[in-house]
Amino acid sequence: MHINELRAMSVDALQGKMQQLLLDLSIEKRKIAATGVQSKKVKVREMKRTRAQILTILKEKGVKA
Repeated sequence: MHINELRAMSVDALQGKMQQLLLDLSIEKRKIAATGVQSKKVKVREMKRTRAQILTILKEKGVKA
């Protein structure tokens, strides 16, 4: 997701996106651990980056995450 799309979202939508992202991230990490497939690491890196961007935007909006 692009940063401009995230900035346009409401606080509730960002928090919902964060919860979904954390769930997806834990599932992907388990898949990597179980199968050892390295191709999923790019997806995990992108999820971590999006999570950090959401946290930054929430801080900018004055919301504790």
